[in-house]
Amino acid sequence: MREKGQVDEPLDPFYDVVLIGGGIMSATLGVLLQELEPNWKITVLERLDRLAEESSGPWNNAGTGHSALCELNYTPERPDGSIDISKAVNVNEQFQVSRQLWAFLVENGRIPDPSAFIHTTPHMSFVWGADNVDYLRRRYEALKDHPLFSGLEFSDDPEVIKGWAPLLLEGRTGSEPIAATYSPEGTDVNFGALTRILTDTLVDKGAEIEFGTQVTDLHKTMDGRWHVMGRRDAGEEFHYTARFVFVGAGGWALPLLQKSGIREIKGFAGFPVSGEFLRTSKPELVQQHQAKVYGKAAVGAPPMSVPHLDTRVVDGSTHLMFGPYAGWSPKFLKKGSLLDLFRSIRLHNLLPMIKAGLKNVALTIYLIQQLIARPSTKFKDLQDFYPAAEPGDWEKIVAGQRVQVIRPDGVLQFGTEVITAKDGSIAGLLGASPGASTAAPIMIEIMKKCFPDRWDTWLPQLTTMIPSAGAPLSENPELATATLVRTAKALQIVGPDTASL
Repeated sequence: MREKGQVDEPLDPFYDVVLIGGGIMSATLGVLLQELEPNWKITVLERLDRLAEESSGPWNNAGTGHSALCELNYTPERPDGSIDISKAVNVNEQFQVSRQLWAFLVENGRIPDPSAFIHTTPHMSFVWGADNVDYLRRRYEALKDHPLFSGLEFSDDPEVIKGWAPLLLEGRTGSEPIAATYSPEGTDVNFGALTRILTDTLVDKGAEIEFGTQVTDLHKTMDGRWHVMGRRDAGEEFHYTARFVFVGAGGWALPLLQKSGIREIKGFAGFPVSGEFLRTSKPELVQQHQAKVYGKAAVGAPPMSVPHLDTRVVDGSTHLMFGPYAGWSPKFLKKGSLLDLFRSIRLHNLLPMIKAGLKNVALTIYLIQQLIARPSTKFKDLQDFYPAAEPGDWEKIVAGQRVQVIRPDGVLQFGTEVITAKDGSIAGLLGASPGASTAAPIMIEIMKKCFPDRWDTWLPQLTTMIPSAGAPLSENPELATATLVRTAKALQIVGPDTASL
């Protein structure tokens, strides 16, 4: 094995780009780079024997197509009672970038059938109690005239809400005020299927992929390249060199970036959180609920724990899923090791971890309450949404493992964090939601940071693919409407002027 700093032997296979991890992030970055630099040599290294088996798997995430149409945690209430919609607009903008990329790939034949991964599924917010009804009305008023939320509807009439989602009213007494917002333009996205589609087209156009390849170390060599090494399932070692490395390995990105030795990862740590959902495939229930319905998070709960009752379309079958219920495991991956958390602790991130623990006592209490809660108590959360729910109709499934980012200042960050080396030769992604839905804008951000010498050359082609890569849609209502119409037609989903699709 080579020592750090030693120039690699020319016999090691060389790649322009090595993508570590076979999930939606690597697939998206690979396709973008291949469109812009078709002659670059790209390889994907996946430690499992299939793609998208961790966070990108359809049962390991909510598949919402996060666009802030229904997620109330993106629209907090200010002290003066007004609603801050800035985060909602930003999240929607990001999702529109992903939609534009997918539409471009459909229009150019790289995605043959969009129905293999995306379906129209209305997005709803649903609340009960006078204060929450008042909040939802004010949220609606703040969003309804924005070009990215123009189709949003509001009602506090039980009959109207029943027409949108019948299960929400079944068994409800009517003694408590309720309200909902409804967007017919929401989507359900199978990111596992999308990952496989994107990777297939990546390979068809010359990229390589290896399964069963566990990257164990990587370091910079004297000639400025990266030496990527590891072991295959069969037992033999592998050694590759690369000009650029992207670490898109989900929860395992933190340990790999630590092994890289780059200064930018110093002080970062991770807090793993697991989760569970309830799922039903009972036809008479599935037929009565064609929507993704989000409520309000419990006091002390993290944003990723906002309860929701979702329609999910996976491999041609439709199901309902409710959750998430928070859990905890020291694993950084669903198929990881119980030692993952402890192996990630360094002298430089120990103090930030302690600070994060002291600042998040409410979160700790919430997790403990979730862990010790009885199944009947957890099922009551579903009955708040669907009062007539019967335990025998639902099964428990274990969701994907998430590693929340602990920043060097001790802040526990619920979101994603892009880590790039100063010279742009390596980048990685830490964190979770909204994650997969914002893969395209996050990867574009990485490209801009890591390839500044090529960015001006790429931008004209990139804006042809993704018009809003050059200017936010929210600043141009006409472009926003045109983009929503174009992407809806390409992806065969509902959008402005496409209600008949």
